[in-house]
Amino acid sequence: MRITTGKYRNRKIYFPRGIRPTQDKVRKAIFDILGDIDGLSFLELCAGSGAVSFEALSRGISELTLVECNHGAILAIKRNIESLKASSCNLYYLDAHKAIKLLAKDKKCFDLIFFDPPYHEDMAKKILQTLEAYDILAPNGLIIAQHPKAELLPKDSEKFSLVKEAKYGDTWLSIFRKKE
Repeated sequence: MRITTGKYRNRKIYFPRGIRPTQDKVRKAIFDILGDIDGLSFLELCAGSGAVSFEALSRGISELTLVECNHGAILAIKRNIESLKASSCNLYYLDAHKAIKLLAKDKKCFDLIFFDPPYHEDMAKKILQTLEAYDILAPNGLIIAQHPKAELLPKDSEKFSLVKEAKYGDTWLSIFRKKE
């Protein structure tokens, strides 16, 4: 797997066994939808190899935070950080829900939040609910949830509105904006 665009274009991304990496076409679609992300802050929950985060870093984000709870994935992320010489990355070895609570307690706020949890037990829906309970999304920020077709996310909630859905086979992207 390689980074598709930006200053790290064609650089190899290492990923651990047993994870389902975000496909190149889906990663490209995410950033085509987002457009110019230069200077924004980016949080990836359930980061896996960090491929989406490193793609964002390659495209100019200013602050990168990755959250992962799998030891093998943490090792792959560290290897990728080292390979890219991306020392300014913040890496948390926590489950997504605990990380969201910790980031809220530390008064962190992100312009873009991406998550692609394991495809079972309505994980994407649960993470979205935790994000609703803890205010870490910037006022004009976006949440990008990658989830299976079978897991339908709400179109509207108390704090977020669905602004776009995109389908790539069994993979769906749901993009939410914070309500004013």
